[in-house]
Amino acid sequence: MSAQKLAASLRRLSFLAAGFVPGLVSAQAVPPAPEKIDDYVVTATRTPIAATAAGSAIDAISAAELARRQINSLRGALGGVPGAPTFASGAAGGTTALFLRGANSNQTLFLVDGIRSNDPNTDYAVTLGGACVSACDSLEIAHGPQSTLYGGEAVGGVISLRAQRGFGAPTQTVSLEAGSFGTMQGALSAQAGDEHSAYSFSLAGGHTDNERANNAFDSATYVLRLDRTLSEAVAIGATWRGFNGEYGSPGTRFTNDPDNTERESNQLATVFAAFTHSPALNSRAVLGGQDRRFVSENPRAGAATQVTVVKNRRAVLDWQSTYTGAARHRLTAGATAEINRTVNSGFGNINRRQELLALFVQDEFTPVENVFLTAGLRSDDHDTFGRATTGRVTAAWLVARERVKIRATSGTAFRAPSFLDLYGQSAFYVGNPNLAPEKARGWDAGVDYYFAQNRGTVGVTWFETKLTNLITFDFASFPSSVRNVENARTRGAEVAGKFALRADTEVRFSYTYLEADNLSQRNRLLRRPRHGGSADVWHDFGHGFSGGAGIVFSAQREDVHAATFGRIDGEDYAVARAYAAWQVNAKLAFKLRAENLLGESYEEVHGYPQPGAAFFAGVEWKF
Repeated sequence: MSAQKLAASLRRLSFLAAGFVPGLVSAQAVPPAPEKIDDYVVTATRTPIAATAAGSAIDAISAAELARRQINSLRGALGGVPGAPTFASGAAGGTTALFLRGANSNQTLFLVDGIRSNDPNTDYAVTLGGACVSACDSLEIAHGPQSTLYGGEAVGGVISLRAQRGFGAPTQTVSLEAGSFGTMQGALSAQAGDEHSAYSFSLAGGHTDNERANNAFDSATYVLRLDRTLSEAVAIGATWRGFNGEYGSPGTRFTNDPDNTERESNQLATVFAAFTHSPALNSRAVLGGQDRRFVSENPRAGAATQVTVVKNRRAVLDWQSTYTGAARHRLTAGATAEINRTVNSGFGNINRRQELLALFVQDEFTPVENVFLTAGLRSDDHDTFGRATTGRVTAAWLVARERVKIRATSGTAFRAPSFLDLYGQSAFYVGNPNLAPEKARGWDAGVDYYFAQNRGTVGVTWFETKLTNLITFDFASFPSSVRNVENARTRGAEVAGKFALRADTEVRFSYTYLEADNLSQRNRLLRRPRHGGSADVWHDFGHGFSGGAGIVFSAQREDVHAATFGRIDGEDYAVARAYAAWQVNAKLAFKLRAENLLGESYEEVHGYPQPGAAFFAGVEWKF
């Protein structure tokens, strides 16, 4: 065995010994019992608010629900969210794009444990393609412009991933799974908590060869949260979340490169404190940091290996206070300070830093019973391009004995220009330091129906967002540069439901109709399907047996040909999956899962084939 093969084998064994799970496979460390719809959400207002009082369109997804459906990849979790299509350049581990409400991937903000994990210079494409959601995670998706609370990049909306506080007696779970494409994976979780202290921990990952040559993926996802109550007035805690992945990247089926590799390490940590100053006043402070390193290696015959290294570092201090002493009002105000730095040895030769300071204020007002209004304003001051001011208002009205909610929102958002846009330099390109941020103004209106006994909800939303000052390349000049010249519009309808038909059957479905147009070029925005959706049905057969099936579909979208680079009609596809579990007793369960059950041959991004039918079997032990 050569030294190179030995080193590769040792790396693989180290991944497996740690229990890592690739994004393709799912091992969950929580029981598959159905879970009630979350009563409260946080992302819509930065404060806990009843879902029935939120004016925004919000999707909340718990770890227990994902466990029941045997989904643990971040990308898979978003697959059932209306208006949030994802398209991967390859199999598990490949870079993945998200188009929330038709916004571009760099126009959707990811919040991780209270701090943002992306900006115009730090993307989430690799993490989204390979990271897991763990047994101690929860997901909330706030649709529409959200910059008033969260700053730049929140044009399509905000996706918030949070580690949950441990609770109850100590529990531990170990799970193992193996299946198609040489997949081997494992997961470990532990948690406990009381009113004084708590912890939660999850570690998951493994190896898959995927279906193509040079397409193996090794990954690791781990989450730790610690909580401590010091007194009735002070509680503190900390989180640490990491993703590590190594991906063989063969490129398109036209190239089939035999030895390209991509590696990513993305680490985020926070320390937080909650203060209760009085019954009417509380505050929360978060100090966070992010360290991301992405390396792409492209060996070339007869030439030196092309290596691109991207390093992103971020430090964030976020503070907010909420006052409830005014009748019918809840006032929230705060500030966010951030320093970020990017070094990119690839195109543009970037080595820059940015500082920003943001101030925001929000009023949640209940003028009469069952009417909920919010209004907010924010100013973000960047030392690179200047200031951006955004605002947002929402309204919600509960009627029909609080079974129906009528809601509407209107707000603005922005995306900051990147360091490449502002300062990039090469033989054929020069940045434009006079760029303004991309701007968006959007509104939506919808109706939600709540089933009795908290059995679920069904909602319909119509939305429209207009985007201006879009940054685009100016190829007419030499060297080429970028300008704020284009306008776009996205509009459509979202339909979503999550409910229990009976005590033993649960249904989840979503459908999105989207018109996404570049108004300047008079054509459709790429990779935004006109029709997209999903459905999932789960049933408890009794005696510990349960199972379900789901489907995801996409239709009528435009793409770019991977070889000619011309605009083409993207192919329509519908991909089915099925899963089953046998809960032998309170401690032991066996699981089966089939992905792409019908063997659909399709490409989410032209030139990058998705894997065929795959089958997996696993076991889970709780102690």
